[in-house]
Amino acid sequence: MNLRIRKFSHLVLVAISMLMFSGVAIAQFQPTAEQMRMINQLPPAQRQQALNALQNLQSQGQVSPGLTAITEQAPQSLLTRPAPVSDKDNLSKSLRAAARSRIVVTFTPKPMLSPGDAIDVGDDPVLSRLRGSHHFTLDDSGALSLMGLQSVPLLGLTEDAIEERLSAETLLSPFDIRVRILQVQPTGVEALKPFGFDLFARNELGFDPPMAGPVPPDYALGPGDSIRVQFFGNVNGIYELSVSRDGVLNLPELGPITVSGLTFSEFRDDLKSRVDEMLIGTKISVAMGQLRTIRVFVLGDAKRPGSYVVSSLATISSALYRSGGLSDIGSMRSIALKRQGDTVATLDLYDLLLHGDTSADRRLQSGDVIFVPPIGNTISVGGAVRRPAIYEVKAGATVSDVIQLAGGLNSEAYTDAARLERIDDERGRIVLSLDVGSAPGSNTVVKNGDTLVIPTVLPEINDAVVLNGHVHRPGTYQWRPGMRLTDLIPSALDLSPGADAGYVLIRRESATDRSIDVLSADLGAALQNPDGAKNIELRGRDTVHVFSLEFGRQRIIAPILAELRMQSQFGSPYKEISVGGQIRAPGAYPLEPGMRISDLIRAGGNMAEGAYALEAELTRFAVVNGEYRTKEIIEVDLDAILRGDQTADLSLAAHDYLKIDLVPDWNAKWSVALEGELKFPGQYQVLRGETLSQLLQRAGGLTDYAFPEGAIFLRQSLKEREREQVKLLAMRMEADLASLSLETLDTTGADALRTGQSLLEQLRNADPVGRLVIDIEQITSRGADGAVTGDIELKDGDRLLVPTKPQEVTVIGETQQPTSHLYQPGFTRDDYINLSGGLTRRADKKLIYVVRANGAVIASNRSKWFGRGAATAIRPGDTIVVPLETDKIRPLTFWTQVTQILFQSAIAVAAIRTFDN
Repeated sequence: MNLRIRKFSHLVLVAISMLMFSGVAIAQFQPTAEQMRMINQLPPAQRQQALNALQNLQSQGQVSPGLTAITEQAPQSLLTRPAPVSDKDNLSKSLRAAARSRIVVTFTPKPMLSPGDAIDVGDDPVLSRLRGSHHFTLDDSGALSLMGLQSVPLLGLTEDAIEERLSAETLLSPFDIRVRILQVQPTGVEALKPFGFDLFARNELGFDPPMAGPVPPDYALGPGDSIRVQFFGNVNGIYELSVSRDGVLNLPELGPITVSGLTFSEFRDDLKSRVDEMLIGTKISVAMGQLRTIRVFVLGDAKRPGSYVVSSLATISSALYRSGGLSDIGSMRSIALKRQGDTVATLDLYDLLLHGDTSADRRLQSGDVIFVPPIGNTISVGGAVRRPAIYEVKAGATVSDVIQLAGGLNSEAYTDAARLERIDDERGRIVLSLDVGSAPGSNTVVKNGDTLVIPTVLPEINDAVVLNGHVHRPGTYQWRPGMRLTDLIPSALDLSPGADAGYVLIRRESATDRSIDVLSADLGAALQNPDGAKNIELRGRDTVHVFSLEFGRQRIIAPILAELRMQSQFGSPYKEISVGGQIRAPGAYPLEPGMRISDLIRAGGNMAEGAYALEAELTRFAVVNGEYRTKEIIEVDLDAILRGDQTADLSLAAHDYLKIDLVPDWNAKWSVALEGELKFPGQYQVLRGETLSQLLQRAGGLTDYAFPEGAIFLRQSLKEREREQVKLLAMRMEADLASLSLETLDTTGADALRTGQSLLEQLRNADPVGRLVIDIEQITSRGADGAVTGDIELKDGDRLLVPTKPQEVTVIGETQQPTSHLYQPGFTRDDYINLSGGLTRRADKKLIYVVRANGAVIASNRSKWFGRGAATAIRPGDTIVVPLETDKIRPLTFWTQVTQILFQSAIAVAAIRTFDN
């Protein structure tokens, strides 16, 4: 966007905002047509912002006709387009505040409209403390407590509703309020849930036990039961009979029998004896058919208390299933079964869940009442137990009883430091430390509301060493007194391929203050002489790391250096040294006690192949009298150190830096490519200072089919320079096009703008080639004194392309049919143009030029159509370029230069492609 537009758009937005807040009428503000056009050229976001502001003013009758026209010219989609709503926004709008919800409230002071219209937040200490974002946790009733305010109930409100509710408070009126309800998953003790309540979670819609299956022998018969009787023998028949309301069963051949109150086994035995006495030679089979239903009541703290019709085989637990289970305050340990006003059984669901004991789960009778009392004393158990939860305990329960309810301790429990959090008699919170592994601790009587937390043992392993890195079997190993490095790594076969046995890093941690020290070992030397001093003795909690020669080391060393940095203080400098240059693993390393230059070289994986092994440079820093820091450069005799001279192997100090240089001319391996018509083409290694003529002699010179005039010499540095020049030219041309687009354009100007945009696109896509125009014939020929004229000193990456002799002349640019023509001796430039159909209306007759095969440009500003320029000698391989006449389309400053770059780039690329293909 043009700078004028950006400045004006910014001023318009600022002016509109100031006028809106000041309440001043702006009918006198009348923008010009140019200013309205600039506003319409704003980016969508800024244009939308300006239009929204203008619409607000228009609704208040404060917008002048000129400003109203701006909104009328804007696309309707911008005026009516709703703001995009993300899924996250939809989710946040559906959240509602609940008990113990966590919310973030941001209080932003409103701008003061005029003196006295608003309270200055900074003058009020309460309001000044509210400024900014604050995290709050609602209480158990879903209310928010703010200093200076009574509790504000927010239970069930969305974020928008909470903002409106808080904004209604007079004390908070100076603020714009934003609210976000956090979706926080509770952890630790807060995440504990009451034990056993999920027993009924899968039966929210009710549950009836199946009525199929055998009937227990003690089942009491009653009205509504169906009994299946089969006679066989002298009397045969199958009958399905129901017990009448008065408890009588009418049996064929036997008559009525009173069965109500009899158990099924008693009835069956009585019926068989009757058949044996009354029906000689007849046998009978008795089975229960459809069972009767009964009505029972589930009352108290059930989830859905009421009257329920259940099977006559139903028990207390199945009736509780039918009612949806217990409410949040119902007791699981003292559920009473009442029959005719008396309690006949008490069910403890913990016996059912923890021990599988169903003896108290009594079968129900019609009219029974199941009463769920309120929950009793509860204890929260968390930490290293098998079943963390909130448990209901009976009076007199001890810590041991609670741990048993929680399934016992797991293997990581640390029994010596259990915590019992409780509310004491003075209603204050206290914490008791218990050893639950001892009798006094386990026999401690718990109280209602206690929280028992069993911590885990520390994650660190004391009597162990850790092996990491480039080894086959990393892991944690047992430490033994007197254990050495080779006991942990007994053979080189334990190392992975590519491991660096010369530098093994050992991180040592003190068991008393947790401070660390770092030392290294030469594992190769230790394996050769296990009894020597190089075989370091290990300690418990050591971490041994073996590095790879291929991968870097700083990923492992950086965290250790960070620990050492935290330990450093005045008088105890940061123990770090560095090595750079020709070293296999440059970087920072821990400073070990007694460390020398040879040790630092070993830490860096030893010197690289191209290292200058005669001398190196050591930079040392020192603080003088605590006033300033000095730097000293020390020459290091590397050759002596490599020979084992201990006097040359200097001791290192904190922050030392060793720099190892590269052997001079180590990387002077320059390569030049010769392609095309040479006797021995190929890739040649050249020396620094070698020239093209010398290389051509090595390559045997040109062949008889070579076309020296068309030789192409490419250089990478020239290619990069061309790329930067094209980039700068494109930026300048883009700026000119932007200025042109802001002007009032006629047909010619619009045509120029389109042409310029097309040229700009071509310029951006142009591929620089880095061609250097040379005269290879002059280079290959020597003078009388043997000197070579115009020779070129070669550089790495140079490329020489020698084509075969061409037979064509190419015409490009503003001709009717740009193409190539067979070379005709005696044909002039204009003859070839005529063969291409002549010039177009947009051709520039005065600036026609010829590009020779070697890239040289032959041009004459005086050239005219059929004029003197037409007499330019044309050679095979030449390209005739007819440029665009920029004067007719109101050219920009760089159009002529741009078109020339594009034409010459296209010619060079076409020539190079013949070799690449």
